[in-house]
Amino acid sequence: MIFSSKYYDLVQLIERLHRRFLDVLKVELDKKGIQDINNVQAMILFNIGHDELTVGELTIRGYYLGSNVSYNIKNMVKNEYLVQERSVHDKRSIRVRCSDKGKELYEVVKEMILNHEQTMKSTDIKEVDITDALDILKMLERFWAAKTQFAGMDDY
Repeated sequence: MIFSSKYYDLVQLIERLHRRFLDVLKVELDKKGIQDINNVQAMILFNIGHDELTVGELTIRGYYLGSNVSYNIKNMVKNEYLVQERSVHDKRSIRVRCSDKGKELYEVVKEMILNHEQTMKSTDIKEVDITDALDILKMLERFWAAKTQFAGMDDY
C-alpha cells in the first residue's frame, strides 16, 4: 500500500514546484545563450541581488546548504558573476556581491519573473489566489520553523 496523506502530498508538491521553477529558469538562461552559470547559481545570485552578504548570511537567507553555497559562489566568482572580498571588519569573513555581469543576470531573472506575473493575469490564476497560496505557505513555514526550533535546529 502506498502512503497517502494530503500533508505529505503538499510537501511533495512544494519540492516538485521548486524543481519545475528551476527548469523554467534553465530554459530562460538557454534562450539568452547564458551557458556559464546554472539555474541554481542564478537563483543564489538573484537572492543576493543588490546586497553584499557573507556566505553564512546567504545560507540563512536562502536556506541553502553551506557547502553547496561555497561551491556555487566559487564558480560564480570564477565566471565573474560575483565579486568576493574579505570583510574590513572581520578578516575571517568573506563578503560577496554581484559584479556588473551579475547585475545583468539579476535583471534577466527579474524580467522573467515580472513577465510570468503579467502572463498569469490571462490565466485562471488570479492575484488573490497567489496571495492566498503565499499566506498558507508562510503558515506552513512557521509550523516547520517551530518544529526545528524545538529540535534545536533554528539556525538551519
